[in-house]
Amino acid sequence: MNNDPDYRPLELPNPSSFRYEERDRVGIITLDRPDRYNALTFEVYRELTDLFDVLDRRSLADDGARAIVIRGEGKAFCSGGDVSDIITRLFERDAEGLLMFTRMTGELIAKIRRCKLPVVTSVKRVAAGAGAVIALASDLRVMGRKSFFSFLFPQVGLSGADMGASYLLPRVVGLGIASEILLLGDRVAAERCLAIGLANEVVDDTNPADVDEAAFALAAKIAAGPLFANRMTKTMLQRELDMSFDDAIEAEAQAQAICMQHPDFKEANDAWGEKRDPKWK
Repeated sequence: MNNDPDYRPLELPNPSSFRYEERDRVGIITLDRPDRYNALTFEVYRELTDLFDVLDRRSLADDGARAIVIRGEGKAFCSGGDVSDIITRLFERDAEGLLMFTRMTGELIAKIRRCKLPVVTSVKRVAAGAGAVIALASDLRVMGRKSFFSFLFPQVGLSGADMGASYLLPRVVGLGIASEILLLGDRVAAERCLAIGLANEVVDDTNPADVDEAAFALAAKIAAGPLFANRMTKTMLQRELDMSFDDAIEAEAQAQAICMQHPDFKEANDAWGEKRDPKWK
């Protein structure tokens, strides 16, 4: 329990378009439209954005999550925007309405990246369109052996530069490979994703639930570590994307000096001397 008299617990949103639960200090977001391969709706975008807005602040509470997993119910992760609930309705909008939608989708990606909690995505079978960008925006990606990414935007007459994909993907896989993926919109199989750095781990998916469990295990390992240091690491990884080398060196010097003042730094040293596991604050 937090004894700070000014502390007020943050209420988590109560989403109707997906499920959220916490287990072993890991927040689990489950897209819950398995009959549609967990295709996204306007409501999902808005509610996911609201959730990430709260999770980062709530992580500072004693009972807050320390890492996040995004998964899909059933056999797939996410097939992108729902054709009937989003795509066909976009034809009814004028230019201003379309821009409102594209800004809303980009806001979700920004919230995922700016959330200081590490995010792990479980990619089962398919991560397509907006689903591919959500997985890309996470910090780590676990894929099933038969799964694939598909940044399919050019196949439907749209730019591959969507929701931040052309910013993030070159930073993950390099400009040449990102150009190929975003210009062609072809499927990228799991083994190639692993080879180019788009996947951090590929696991057998004879049982799709095993992919989710592998993603959870990775997130739980992070959650068991030092929260303050992990938050700082993700913060610096994001901020340094656009810094010069000299600015990055200085920023890391300041960040590390701050971490050295945190009780976890001394606790790690004490635990080493006493031959025990550290008890992170």
